[in-house]
Amino acid sequence: MIFRRGPSKQVQLIRWNLRDDSFEHGQWFKGRIYERRCDLSPSGRLLVYFASKQHGDFVTWTALSRPPFFTALALWPKGDCWGGGGMFEDERTLLLNHRPQEGRDPFPLPTGFQLPHHMQVRPFGRGSGGGEDEPIDGVLRQRDGWQVIDEGAGETGGLAAHVLFRFTRPRVWEKPGASGRRLQSLLQAIGRDNAAWYSLDHRVLDREGAVLLDLPGTDWADWDGGDLVFARNGCLYRLVKSDFRRYAQEGEKAFRLLHDFTRARFAPLAPNADALKY
Repeated sequence: MIFRRGPSKQVQLIRWNLRDDSFEHGQWFKGRIYERRCDLSPSGRLLVYFASKQHGDFVTWTALSRPPFFTALALWPKGDCWGGGGMFEDERTLLLNHRPQEGRDPFPLPTGFQLPHHMQVRPFGRGSGGGEDEPIDGVLRQRDGWQVIDEGAGETGGLAAHVLFRFTRPRVWEKPGASGRRLQSLLQAIGRDNAAWYSLDHRVLDREGAVLLDLPGTDWADWDGGDLVFARNGCLYRLVKSDFRRYAQEGEKAFRLLHDFTRARFAPLAPNADALKY
C-alpha cells in the first residue's frame, strides 16, 4: 500500500500488487495521514490509519478502511496528535494506539460505525495513546524485520533553525536480505522546513560490510524477496536481485522505474460497494 502525498495536505491511497507491479489508484484525502502509525492486516484487506484535519467533529482520528479507500468502516476520535493509529496483531485483533476509557467499552465508536463481531480491539501496550510516531513506528519496523544497529547522535535546532533535530551521526536501521546483503536506513534529520519531515538515506551492504549501492534522498526502501524496491522524488523503482552485478557496471541504468507519481492530482472518488463493508 502506498500513501502518495502532495501537495502537503493531500494524500492518495494506492494499492500496489507486488506480483506484477500494477497499481490501483484509490481515494484522496484532504488532510494529513500519519503514515508511520498505519498498518495493513495480514491479508491486506483492512487498513488502520491515523488522520488529521484539525477541524470538524473529530479533528484527529484512527479509522479502519478497505484499501485503496479511506472511507471509514470504524472510527475512533482522538482529538490531538499524541498516539493514534494502530497495529494488527493478526487478522482478527487490532492493537489501537489510544488511551482506553474506563467502563464497559474502552474504545467506544461514534454512532454509525461498527466492528465485525469477530474483531477484538485491545490497547497498544502499556503506554497506549502516548508518544508520536514513536514508539509505534519502531514496533512496526521490528515486526517487519528491521533492527536498530546505531541509535545515532545529534542536536536540537535553535529557535531560528530550519530543522527540529539534526543527526551528527545518523540513526541506522538494518534489514537483512538475500545472499547476505543488508539494507540500511539512515535517519539524518527530523522536522525540516518545506521538505519531508524525515530526512533519509538508504544503502545496501554486502556480506562483508562493503557498500554495494548508495541511495541518498530516498523516502523509503525495503526488500521484496531478493529485490530492492525504493521511492525517490515521487517515483518508485525496483532493482531485481539478479541486477546487482549489473548495477556495479551500469549504475542507475539497472533500476527499473515502476511508476512516476509526480503528476497525480486530486480527483474525487466515491467508494465502491466493497469499500462499504468488511
